[in-house]
Amino acid sequence: MAASGNPVSGTSRSRGTAAGRSAPALKQARALRTRATVLEAAAALFARKGFKVVTMQEIAEEAGATKGAVYFHFPNKEALAAELVGSFYAAAPKTTSALADPDLKPLETVRRLTMETARRLRDDAVAQAAVRLQTERMVTDAELPLPFIDYIAVYTLLLERAKEAGELPADASAASLARTIVASFFGVQHVSWILNDRADVVARVEELLDLILPGS
Repeated sequence: MAASGNPVSGTSRSRGTAAGRSAPALKQARALRTRATVLEAAAALFARKGFKVVTMQEIAEEAGATKGAVYFHFPNKEALAAELVGSFYAAAPKTTSALADPDLKPLETVRRLTMETARRLRDDAVAQAAVRLQTERMVTDAELPLPFIDYIAVYTLLLERAKEAGELPADASAASLARTIVASFFGVQHVSWILNDRADVVARVEELLDLILPGS
């Protein structure tokens, strides 16, 4: 009888140990989902209303979470704003990697990156919130990451490659062209936002690229 009981006892202990191991993992997964939901809710509100008028209570309600859950992940709305802005501007290198294609010419990669960013600004609340928060940085207390730096660096690298491939004149300044594209892009999206709530931003950015990089 004792021998027949041992496997059962061992199975129970095994199940208990597995349950013990899985509980923290499940808790962590729930926490990550809650954090992502809070960020999405904050993005939607910041994009719609701006930084000043949004409250942590509103963010909690938008997320379907308790105020305590929001504060568990973010000490204040300034931290939320910094996270959203940082994630948007840091997306340029990631997007470029995702678009990587050895058969794609560098200028075509520039075009694809720019158009993908335009589509994000049209469709994605996180991107919309990040840009709105950036325009409001002088009237907020949030310590926001410097904008544009990652985009300028990525464009400069791609345009240097374009020069090496003969797609640009040998005396062209990749850095100057990168700064011009980034400044023009964010200006175009801002005008589209104010006049048409970005409904036409993809078409307007396409026009811009046809002017700056014809033949790309």
